Amino acid sequence: MSGAGASNADAGTEQNAGDAERPEPQRWQIGDVNITSISESATPTSPRFLFDGVTKGGVLARAEAAPWLRPHFVSDDGYLLQRIHTCVISAGEHRIAVDTCVGNDKQRSNPLWHEQQGPFLDDMTAAGFPPESITHVVCTHLHVDHVGWNTCLGPDGDWVPTFPNAQYLFCAPEYDYWASHDDLFNDAVFDDSVAPIAAADRANMVEATDSICSEVSFQSTPGHTPGHLSVVISSGGKRGIITGDMAHVPMQLADPDLSSMFDTDPDEARRTRHEAFGDWADGETLVIGTHFGGPTAGIMVPHQGAYRLDCD
Repeated sequence: MSGAGASNADAGTEQNAGDAERPEPQRWQIGDVNITSISESATPTSPRFLFDGVTKGGVLARAEAAPWLRPHFVSDDGYLLQRIHTCVISAGEHRIAVDTCVGNDKQRSNPLWHEQQGPFLDDMTAAGFPPESITHVVCTHLHVDHVGWNTCLGPDGDWVPTFPNAQYLFCAPEYDYWASHDDLFNDAVFDDSVAPIAAADRANMVEATDSICSEVSFQSTPGHTPGHLSVVISSGGKRGIITGDMAHVPMQLADPDLSSMFDTDPDEARRTRHEAFGDWADGETLVIGTHFGGPTAGIMVPHQGAYRLDCD
């Protein structure tokens, strides 16, 4: 989830400091594997939407201590620069869509996300990935901004799988948790974007130790949600990571103890970040943030007792 403890009434105002944009697709290569980012939106986000007690002034103070955060990830007025996007992994014959954004036509409490009518599928097609070409859909977790395009409205007004030839992969503990818990904003996210996949017999339960192919596997990164996964890409001696929401913004690299108000278990989320970052910050691994703005990806390295993301 790319937002947090602001009330539903002011969530849109607190998330957005200007009109949402749709950046051009970004592309990265890990060995023989290509990764393409297709953005649904990019918005400056108030820190109050994500973090308890962190003001815009607090963000600027953190950026002063970690200058690498600007200008890519923190604006001059203290907003966090974020995006909502899908990463499509091209590995051999596999076309794997990781996280499916907010989606169109969904009834949502956040006014920015309510009944969207965006061109996301057209943008995917223009980038070379029409819906029928996707072989797998992976949801790092089942929050609203990671499952929306799992489904779209069918001709009879019901929710049907958007990607007609894809296997949808859900982490079993994550699926079981949200099948019996309300969405954070009491929206019908599971009912309109997850349950129809199971009803269509397209849901495949996976464990954190599973893999899709020799190049694409999972890493357990719980805390933000109980069954949260990150996605690991390995090819040609190179490695890339798609984070999911175990870190929402690069500011959490500079301060891994900083947990989002949307983390189901903030303490576990902190432990996960410290453990994962210690492994990923080898000076070689490409880290692709699921909500990181700007260049979105970079090489993580140790820095001043924490970490930074080198994007040049």
